[in-house]
Amino acid sequence: MNNDIFDSKKFKLENGLEIISIKKNTELFSLHVGVKIGSIYEEVHEKGISHFIEHMLFKGTKTMSNEKLNEAFESLGGEYNAYTDYDCTVYSITALKEEMDLGLKLISDMIRNAVFDEEEFQKEKEVILAEIRSIKDDIEDYSFAKVHEIGFSKGPLKYDTIGSETNIKRFSNKDLIDFYNKYYAPNNSCLVLVSSLDHEEVFLKIKKCFEDWNKKVIVKKQIVTEKNLPLKKFSYKNDLEQSTITYMFTFYNLTRIEEMAIKILNYKFGESANSILFREIRENKGLAYDVYSEINTAECAKTMYIYTSVKKKNVNLAIECINNCISNLKSKKNFLDNNSIILMKKVLKTAVISTIEDTTDLGNYVIHQCIDGRNIYEFLEDIKNVDIIKVEDIITIAKKVLNDPTIHIMIPKESD
Repeated sequence: MNNDIFDSKKFKLENGLEIISIKKNTELFSLHVGVKIGSIYEEVHEKGISHFIEHMLFKGTKTMSNEKLNEAFESLGGEYNAYTDYDCTVYSITALKEEMDLGLKLISDMIRNAVFDEEEFQKEKEVILAEIRSIKDDIEDYSFAKVHEIGFSKGPLKYDTIGSETNIKRFSNKDLIDFYNKYYAPNNSCLVLVSSLDHEEVFLKIKKCFEDWNKKVIVKKQIVTEKNLPLKKFSYKNDLEQSTITYMFTFYNLTRIEEMAIKILNYKFGESANSILFREIRENKGLAYDVYSEINTAECAKTMYIYTSVKKKNVNLAIECINNCISNLKSKKNFLDNNSIILMKKVLKTAVISTIEDTTDLGNYVIHQCIDGRNIYEFLEDIKNVDIIKVEDIITIAKKVLNDPTIHIMIPKESD
C-alpha cells in the first residue's frame, strides 16, 4: 500500500475553511463537514449544548422551515446524518453524484443559517430528555457512562456528551444561539468530499457554497487530560436481570508503535470472537454471554475498556477471572505468539480496505484526521508498524497500560 491508494488534495478558503477532496471511481458522493466543537470544550454548566445544537440545525434555516429542510434532505434519495463527539460535531450526506450540488447547498444553508425557532427548541428539549432516559434503559450504555462518571474527578470525559437532564432542562434557546455563534465558523471547521470529480471542480463547488461564511476569532478552553482514578464502586438499579462489570484504563502519551501494540493487544485480549476473555469467561467458566474489550485512540480520549454482564452471584468470580486474565497476559508469553501478530495484520488491512472502498466510511475517517490535524495516510504507517512489533512489545504495553483500573459494578436493586 502507498499514498496512491486514494487520490486526495487539500485546499483552504480565504475564510479559513479546510477542504480535502478525495477522487474515487464511484457513482456516489460523500460529504462530511466537521465543526471543531464538542463536549470536551464545554464548561460544566454547558454539558450537552453541542449535542443540542446538532439537533437544532435540522429544525430550519432562514430560508427553509423544519419540514422543508428535511424534505429537501429526503429528496436526495441517500443518507444524511449528524453526530456529536468529544471534540467535534459532524454533519454528513451520501447520495448519487448528480445530487451533489443540492447536498452542498443544503449542508451550507443548515450550518450557516440556522434560526433556532423557539417552538422547535421546546419540542427538541423533550426529545433529548427522552434520549437521555433511553440511555438509562440501555444498561450497557449506562454502565459506560457510569464508569466515566466515577473514573474522572475533573476532566471533561467525566460527563456524557449528551449532557444531564438538569442542564437540558435549564438551557434557554439564547444559550444555544450564543454557543452556536461563538464556535460555528469556517476557521473552526473542516470539509471532506469524496467523489469522482476532479479536485479543482470540487473546490469551485465548495467555494460557491461556503465562501461567504464569515471568519471569527475562536477561543476554546484548554483541555485537561486526566488519568482514570483507580477505584471500584458499586451502583444499584431497579429492573435488572444481570449485573454489569466495566473496567476502564487510560493510556496517554504512547508512541505510534505503542498504540499499534495496544490495538493488537486489545484484539487478542477481548475484541475477537476467540479472545482471551471470551475463552476464559464464556467458554471455560460459562459466566457470561457477552464479554469484550475495546479501545478509543482519539487524541482527547485514550481509553481501554473491559465489559461483561453476569448473574449477581457470579460478580466476584467474574472479576477474579478478569484480573487473572490480565495477570496471565502480563506474565505468560504463550498467551500470544507471532501468529497473533500476523492475524492482526490481516485484520488491520481488511479494516483499511473496507474503509477505503466505502465512500461514507472514508469521508468519516478523513474528517476526523483533519479535525485532529493528523495525516490522512497515517494508516499506512500503522501497517508498517505491525511488521516490526514483536510479542515482547505487546507484553510490555500490557504491563504499562493494564494497571490501576476504574471498576464499576451495576447490581440489581433489592426489592423492598
